[in-house]
Amino acid sequence: MTPKQLGKTIRETRRSLHLRQDELAGAANVGVRFIVDLEAGKPTAQLGKALAVMEALGCDLTIGLSSSSKRR
Repeated sequence: MTPKQLGKTIRETRRSLHLRQDELAGAANVGVRFIVDLEAGKPTAQLGKALAVMEALGCDLTIGLSSSSKRR
């Protein structure tokens, strides 16, 4: 997953929950600017804060090997 894909997923999830960016920022205890940057796919977004946002949205994170990694 790329930062852009993560940002798109977070934005879509936030919208499906009818949350404004400022509401999500408050729920995740991060700044609105962070939400804006995260949803834009900024690659330097802090992982800990991104995970807090995902938790506030009720998202799960699953990590696994990609199909290209399994071929090695």
